Amino acid sequence: MEHINPTVFHFAIFVLAVFVGYYVVWSVTPALHTPLMAVTNAISSVIIVGALIAAAASGFGAGTWFAKGSGAIASALAAVNIFGGFMVTRRMLAMYKKKERPAQAKKEGAH
Repeated sequence: MEHINPTVFHFAIFVLAVFVGYYVVWSVTPALHTPLMAVTNAISSVIIVGALIAAAASGFGAGTWFAKGSGAIASALAAVNIFGGFMVTRRMLAMYKKKERPAQAKKEGAH
């Protein structure tokens, strides 16, 4: 059996994860979007910890600059994902609040 290039193997796993993630997210019912966003924020917080560790990688060698660059990019993308997730969650929770009528409309409705 021939050896498989690790880069091709990792890229194939990434492509499969993209397809699975796409179909999982789009098949979620609207009532579950808010809990899904909360879980996504939790996962992104774990990702940002790993990205910060990668960005702070010390050592010598050819792969150190790649680890630092990948860690910096991953932490930036995870931060955007966390911020966006909180904004979407806040907006979705606002949809479930009762809307209050203005004070003038309440007085007119009482007569």
